[in-house]
Amino acid sequence: MFPAIGFVVLIAMVFGGFALTGGALGPVLHALPHEMLIIGGAAVGALIIGNSGRELKALGGGFVKVLKGPKYKKQDYLDVIFLVSKLMKMLRVDGPIALEPHVEDPKSSAIFADYPRLLADHTLINLIADTLRLVVVSSGTLDVHAVEEVMDNAIKTHHHEVEEPQHALQNLADALPALGIVAAVLGVVKTMGSIDKPPNILGGMIGSALVGTFLGVLLAYGLVGPLAGRLKQIIEADAAIYHTVKQIIIASLHGHPQPLVIEAARSGIAHHNQPGFAEVFDGLRGK
Repeated sequence: MFPAIGFVVLIAMVFGGFALTGGALGPVLHALPHEMLIIGGAAVGALIIGNSGRELKALGGGFVKVLKGPKYKKQDYLDVIFLVSKLMKMLRVDGPIALEPHVEDPKSSAIFADYPRLLADHTLINLIADTLRLVVVSSGTLDVHAVEEVMDNAIKTHHHEVEEPQHALQNLADALPALGIVAAVLGVVKTMGSIDKPPNILGGMIGSALVGTFLGVLLAYGLVGPLAGRLKQIIEADAAIYHTVKQIIIASLHGHPQPLVIEAARSGIAHHNQPGFAEVFDGLRGK
């Protein structure tokens, strides 16, 4: 919703302000389709050259993320704390053998089944299951720092993959002013080929050429750049849930008391999504 509102405000303020100051919109609108064809076509071509099919598909998913906003809400953080805490309690009380079937096949697990929204996130479930599988296989003898390092690498790899669309958008934003200059230069070349025309015609042709520069800068700093920045915010916001999982597992493996485990889990969650300590503690006790 907000990206759409922002786009409307952007167009209204730029073109409305131009018109209010006495500018004629006719020549700009007349040149716009042709300049957009050059700049937009070059931008699409650059994206195809610089990215694989998988990355281009992910770029489409990035636009969807910008429209929808962050994936995880406060209830998701509560659920992931409850889920991982239950698994760690089972490991501590019942031992690795009791935990094994749950981490080997999360889809058939009664514990995971209580959290269908989380279960649908394969990356999150794999992080939990793969980490605890290591603990189960080693019968709890793994060095906790080694487990933490494995989790850090897994989170880093995932974060690198989901950042690819944002990098592609930012690279495109950086290139658009230059592509606008390309369109403008072509317009100047066209104008020079008509140098014998009357001044009023030459003026219109030069104005059309300058629309290319204007459009490249506007798209870069008014649209694509802000989209890349917003996508980065969303990616970083969604990454917090993976760190929450890590904090619970590592703090539990260290043998910390439950209040400290809860604080470790809550500490990395943004304030607007952060559940209260009593809310988590009472939930873990079934209240």
